[in-house]
Amino acid sequence: MAEMSVDLVAVERRLWSGTASFVSAQTTEGQIGIMPGHEPLLGQLVEGGTVSIVPVDGERIVAAVHGGFFSVTANTVRVLAESAELAGEVDVEAARGVLSDSSASEDEVRIAQGRVRAYERNADS
Repeated sequence: MAEMSVDLVAVERRLWSGTASFVSAQTTEGQIGIMPGHEPLLGQLVEGGTVSIVPVDGERIVAAVHGGFFSVTANTVRVLAESAELAGEVDVEAARGVLSDSSASEDEVRIAQGRVRAYERNADS
C-alpha cells in the first residue's frame, strides 16, 4: 500500500504525525483529497473547516481546524493550522451553544461550526 508522511500541527501543539494513505481538507477552493504521489501544491484552509486523515495503521483521525495552510509533495502532507482540535476533544454541546447564541461573533460561529462538523464526521466513522 502506498503511503505518505503526514503532520497535523496547530500553533499551540502537534496534534498528529504519522503515515497515512489519504488526507482530506476543506480549502478556500473547495474540498480536496490527497493520496500518495499527488502533485505538489500549497492550499489555504477555510476558517472553521475540518481535516480527515486515514492512517496506514489505526482509525481515521478527524480534526476541526481554523485557518492556516497545507503543503503537499509526492510523499508528504503538512497541515499547519492557526488552531485545531481533534474531534474526540470537541465539547459538542458548548459548540452547539455558540451556534444558538445570537450574540456570538462571526469568528466564534465559524469555529463552532468546524467543531460540530468534526464531531459529526468522527461519529460517522
